[in-house]
Amino acid sequence: MKIGVDGGGTKTELILVDNAGTIVDRRIGPGCNPSIAGPEGARLILIDALCALTAGVERTRITDTLLCTAGSRAFWQETAATLGDFGRVYTTDDSLPVLALATDGQPGLVLHGGTGSFVAARASADAPPLEGFYAGGLGWRFGDPGSGYDLGQRLIARGLLELQGWAPPSRLGPALRDHTGLPDTTAIIRHFYSHAEPNRVIAALAPVLLQLASEGDPVAQQLVLESTGELHALAVRVASQLFPGIALNTLRAGLSGPILTHPAVAPVLARISPLALVPLTTAPIEGVRQLLGRLPAC
Repeated sequence: MKIGVDGGGTKTELILVDNAGTIVDRRIGPGCNPSIAGPEGARLILIDALCALTAGVERTRITDTLLCTAGSRAFWQETAATLGDFGRVYTTDDSLPVLALATDGQPGLVLHGGTGSFVAARASADAPPLEGFYAGGLGWRFGDPGSGYDLGQRLIARGLLELQGWAPPSRLGPALRDHTGLPDTTAIIRHFYSHAEPNRVIAALAPVLLQLASEGDPVAQQLVLESTGELHALAVRVASQLFPGIALNTLRAGLSGPILTHPAVAPVLARISPLALVPLTTAPIEGVRQLLGRLPAC
């Protein structure tokens, strides 16, 4: 039997599969990104979830465990070295499962926008299954265009200027005030700066901005396009460098995550992109299952 883990900032999903690749059990727990949960918190979340998944399984039956996780590679490699009784333990980025779904092992790339954002690419069909190129994904402190945090902070910045009277009014100012339940800019600023989890509360405004954009608010639409457009521009640069001389619209290119696949985003990017962008509708854990099937035999 094999274990697959998809660990991000929002949730940690685990599957147990048999030799035929059939999922026989699964678990879902809190996010295990060490940048958000902290190193010790992330490690405990993973270990607790692994123990729950294998509570009724003889550990000697487990041949491989694949950790596809967000956060520091060094941290997860160190964590993997401490995991006994889980077979061979592999670590890789959480970008690889969605890349597998987008390219099916062929050359191509994927753009992901959710809690965080990144671009991942596969340059050759002959490349090892756990190798790929990675761009962006610098974390919420540095922007991560196309991520929930980036959308949220753009709404807050514009909404505050509107409430101060220095930007033309739109629906963003009232939406910010309604979301926080606070009466003025001073209270709103204090709320976000003093919160123990600023990344989480700021990212919680992303659905608000996307909803306003889908309802036709032009300011919201512009902010969404600016944010996701930066990530798209990075993807085009990656594709141009990895695949020189190849028509970009012939590459497999996927859109992944709740932001980039949103109805207010995916059609807009498709219209402006030289890439043939296809929204992914399959959950990333299915990509983990595919990667488990491509691991080298014992």
